[in-house]
Amino acid sequence: MPRAPKLPQIDTEERFLAQVAWAYHVEGLTQEKVAEKLGATRLRVNKALGDARARGLVRITFNTAFAACAELEAALKARFKLKQAYVAPAPMDARDIQMVVGAALGNLLTEVLGDPAIRLFGMSWGNTLNIATRFVGAMERPDLEVISVMGGLTRGSDLNSFEITTRLADLIGAQHSYFTAPLYAGSRESRDTIMQLDVFREVVEKLRSVDAMAMAAGDLSTRSLLMRDGLPSDVTMEELIALGGVGDVLGTVIDANGHALDHPINERIIGIGFDDLARIPNVILAAGGVQKVAVNRAILSRGVVNTFVTDEASARALLDATR
Repeated sequence: MPRAPKLPQIDTEERFLAQVAWAYHVEGLTQEKVAEKLGATRLRVNKALGDARARGLVRITFNTAFAACAELEAALKARFKLKQAYVAPAPMDARDIQMVVGAALGNLLTEVLGDPAIRLFGMSWGNTLNIATRFVGAMERPDLEVISVMGGLTRGSDLNSFEITTRLADLIGAQHSYFTAPLYAGSRESRDTIMQLDVFREVVEKLRSVDAMAMAAGDLSTRSLLMRDGLPSDVTMEELIALGGVGDVLGTVIDANGHALDHPINERIIGIGFDDLARIPNVILAAGGVQKVAVNRAILSRGVVNTFVTDEASARALLDATR
């Protein structure tokens, strides 16, 4: 009998116990305020405090890997005015960072997609989001539609928007639809022509009206899926770096201040732009690894992200970089 793969697991129950204990014992909030802060009932908070003590999480100090994460989450929320921050514990091996961030995102999406108020959910592409689909809890949401929010890569990949969107929709019993266009047009003129077509105008307006969406960030290195497989043949990563680029979000290459780079590639994007994120109620950014500190800082500084998912080392580096 084949053995199941060993994947890092995020203990959501222990994470909740740590959050409750931190808010109650360290922040000094009442049980009522803790319940309000975490969106739970007072009864659940009261039980969690008892469970935390019984498990030995709370003594004189915190005896859990999530204690430091709770402190980092609070600092990230305050620094970048986030509604929610989700910091996964540092893995033993730094090569597993994408795995633990993807696992954390998957657990978060289980909560988000279980909310009946979410009827239209946007999904980006990339390795972190691909991993996240392995950790989303199965459910039945036939009233929910999952839609890809980016154009696809021209070469096949299980990290592409079509595959990830389909996998997530199948897992939660939802409908799904694709944004059937390449990420970049051949020129600004051809991009304008495509975007004037009724079918694309309607899809873009639909993308702008999602109730929530998940996206990743890419740095400007060969570790990035976009840099490896998605750049137009007449654009090089080196020229983007030379102009001050630090990474991309939804295909838009940005500088250290979170502004679209002054380069023709940003005039060729087919789909929604960086500025469209401001009208979406819950924009979830999932990105880990210290190589992404610059691009994460740039995106978060724009104030368009509501929920941020990352790892412990990246959170510390990000907070240090913004001091």
